[in-house]
Amino acid sequence: MCHALPVKIVALTGPETAKVSLGGIIKEVSIALIDDPKLGDYVVLHVGYALAKIDEAEAERTLALLAAEGSDAIAEFSAAGEATEAPP
Repeated sequence: MCHALPVKIVALTGPETAKVSLGGIIKEVSIALIDDPKLGDYVVLHVGYALAKIDEAEAERTLALLAAEGSDAIAEFSAAGEATEAPP
C-alpha cells in the first residue's frame, strides 16, 4: 500500500523543489502545491509531491499510527524513487 508520509523540509533547492528527510533518508520532491514552504516545515508527501503542511506533533502522531498498523514508513519512503542517506 502506498501511504502519504510526513517528512521534514531540510533544504529548499529551487522555486518548486526541496529536499525532505524521514529517518535519515533524503529525497528531492516537488513543493509546488505548498504555500510559502520554509526550511524545517513538516509536510505530507505522496508520490513525490508535498500536499499540505502539518506541525511536528501531527507528523509524529502519524508516524506512530503507521507503525502501529505494521507499516514501515521509512522503508516505504526509501523504496519510492531515488534516495540518499543523510550525511553524518
